[in-house]
Amino acid sequence: MRIAIDAMGGDLAPHEIVRGACLASRLISGAEIILVGDQDKIQRCLDECKPYGSVSIVHASQEVGMDESPVAALRSKPDSSIKKAVELVASGDCQAALGAGNTGAAVAACTLILRPLTGVAKPGICVTFPLEKGPCSVIDVGANINCRPKDLYQYAVMASIYSQHVLGIEKASIGLLSVGAEASKGNGLVRDTYELLKGSALNFIGNVEGRDIHTKRSDVVVCDGFTGNIVLKVSEGLAENLLDMLEAKFSREAFRQVPGLMRALKEMRALRDYSEYGGAPLLGINGAFIICHGRSGAKAIQNAVQMALRFAQNRVDQKIAESLAKVSA
Repeated sequence: MRIAIDAMGGDLAPHEIVRGACLASRLISGAEIILVGDQDKIQRCLDECKPYGSVSIVHASQEVGMDESPVAALRSKPDSSIKKAVELVASGDCQAALGAGNTGAAVAACTLILRPLTGVAKPGICVTFPLEKGPCSVIDVGANINCRPKDLYQYAVMASIYSQHVLGIEKASIGLLSVGAEASKGNGLVRDTYELLKGSALNFIGNVEGRDIHTKRSDVVVCDGFTGNIVLKVSEGLAENLLDMLEAKFSREAFRQVPGLMRALKEMRALRDYSEYGGAPLLGINGAFIICHGRSGAKAIQNAVQMALRFAQNRVDQKIAESLAKVSA
């Protein structure tokens, strides 16, 4: 197994990206990590981090900035690190790739180079929230703003397969994000999708509301990318703000008086830590690509490498293709 990493993408690149790759090299066996980007910069980071496993470099002279237009950047920068990382998967030299850079560029590169699976018009980003009751995956969280009922139905199928083979959830329960639990609630997209899911073989439990995501009423929550991205950003901001407020309310003396309090807050922060799963797979493409948070540090990259390995080893993209083919038949 070979995993390609866009070493130049992300707020903390390349140092934290390379450090995460080095940490991952200690945990994986029989796999090689390929760092894609400026060879000199990456090598300096490698000299400092000193990987334990097999880590090599593929030089790329260009990088796509976080604020650049995705498609325009890919066209004007043919030697960009994100494009080369995806091309390594397309050629078969690598079995999976990941990056913490421009999300739009990653989605565009995967769509144009790896191509969507047969019958899939719009691949979706599937984010996993680490919760006390177990993981809850939300799809889509930003790849596609305009969706059809067929797209949301395919998201449900794809996320169900992903939950089974990567997260270990057999027969994942599916919830459709709406403004109420009743079948009549929601806009036209939600109501039409409800009918598709209700008549399927999926473990569909009906509509769920935004608050149900964090109480884990279902293993998977399906929505369009516009709604999902707002859910993701509000969840991140609220969790960080609440935990910061709690910590600010207590002095160091108070923590000493109640030893378990600091430990409890640390556990709460870890429970809401996006780096726990490393990143979000782009489901519905021919191959495996993990989209990491722009602020990803070494821990997130380490976990993203492990997720990419599980995804590739279980051939999740092929299993998704087989499931969608059965549905179409």
